[in-house]
Amino acid sequence: MKILIISQYFYPENFRINDLVFSLKKKRYNIEVLTGKPNYPKGSYSKGYSWKKPSFEYINNIPIHRANLFLRGRGGGIKLFINYISFVFFGYFKLLKLKGSFDKVFIYAPSPITVGFLGIIAANKFNCKSYLWIHDLWPESVRVAGGINNKFILSMIDQMTRFIYKKTDVLLVQSPLFKKYLEKQKVDLKKVVYYPYYAETFYKPVTSTNEVKNKFPEGFNILFAGNIGTAQSFDTIVEAIDLIKKEQINIIVLGDGRDKERSQEKIKTLGLSHKFYFLGSHPSESMPEYFAAADALLITLKKADIFSYTIPGKLQSYLACGKPIIGALDGIGKQIIEASNSGLCVDAEDVIGLSEKIIKMNKIPPKELLIFGNNGLDYFNNHFNKEKLLNDFEAILKG
Repeated sequence: MKILIISQYFYPENFRINDLVFSLKKKRYNIEVLTGKPNYPKGSYSKGYSWKKPSFEYINNIPIHRANLFLRGRGGGIKLFINYISFVFFGYFKLLKLKGSFDKVFIYAPSPITVGFLGIIAANKFNCKSYLWIHDLWPESVRVAGGINNKFILSMIDQMTRFIYKKTDVLLVQSPLFKKYLEKQKVDLKKVVYYPYYAETFYKPVTSTNEVKNKFPEGFNILFAGNIGTAQSFDTIVEAIDLIKKEQINIIVLGDGRDKERSQEKIKTLGLSHKFYFLGSHPSESMPEYFAAADALLITLKKADIFSYTIPGKLQSYLACGKPIIGALDGIGKQIIEASNSGLCVDAEDVIGLSEKIIKMNKIPPKELLIFGNNGLDYFNNHFNKEKLLNDFEAILKG
């Protein structure tokens, strides 16, 4: 089976699509990828890439077709919109030049949904079935995370989204609650399939190295990993730590994002610089060592209905590494933490509640923390096992 993968993001950008593509390649599928020039999350080209090069390369013997796009920069709003549209524009011309035939077109859409247009065009060109993996619910995610409240713009995005959903053959959703939202958009639920994230196989319990441990300060260390943006409500963490700044509790931050600099300024203003340790971005493969060195792992989301429908991608990684979790989020993410008994959780943006849970976690004996971690690992193995989900994915493609 020959599959064309269309995604605005791909390696060296750190997205789930990377592992899915490489795993399918190992299963001897014939894969090609149409993607953009990597610039996430910093908003500037990754090392070795520019407007001029490369337009084509091989990664793990997989042909990668790179379309130009306008950089997302550090801003939101109009810059992000131009970034999204530019990939569709330049990707269209890249698509026209693609030769040969494909049996399936698979579109990866963590954001933006506009990438779906390329999938529709490709499916028509190659006369094959299209599959769209939906990670964000538009236009609601644009309104909440992007700060766009213009009714006309939101209405246009809603119509665009409905068109993409209608013209795509199969819609994969990362959370079962997405079906409820899609039903409101008049989507035929018969073509909607629940397909959650899985964590790459290197996410597992490990023993941390001294090199990593030495980067951590004395005290109870809570680690936050991933994007620092509007959706993650990093302010909730900062304000919670401000309430308990006399405690010997530290926040270790691994990641980057549009909200990082503003968050660091707020931390400095509140006199909390000694409580937050920004260790930068690291390859995904090294993350388990950092997780192992932490006492607990932290996940937060903005308070909005749209995020209550979402299973945050990092949650599977946290569970897979067998560490206790502290959460401030609503909906299905909170339900998973509670159902798995893998840690402590409060509602999204509950600053006081989060501060209390952090103190409570700090007082729990190490043996009980280990139980939290083992519970999470068991839940992960039962619900988000990679091999099972890869087999499910193959069945979906063959269906």
